[in-house]
Amino acid sequence: MYDKEEILKKLRDKRTRCTVYTRVMGYHRPVESFNIGKKGEHRQRKQFVER
Repeated sequence: MYDKEEILKKLRDKRTRCTVYTRVMGYHRPVESFNIGKKGEHRQRKQFVER
């Protein structure tokens, strides 16, 4: 069985960077354009699944 590190190394050339968007004040903005503080706030947000 492979561990997570081995799988990531094996598939490294197939991986691509993705752009993550979030809704801020009614508009969708890419997280990569946030300043350092706002990026930290975004990482701390809790994800939920609507049922």
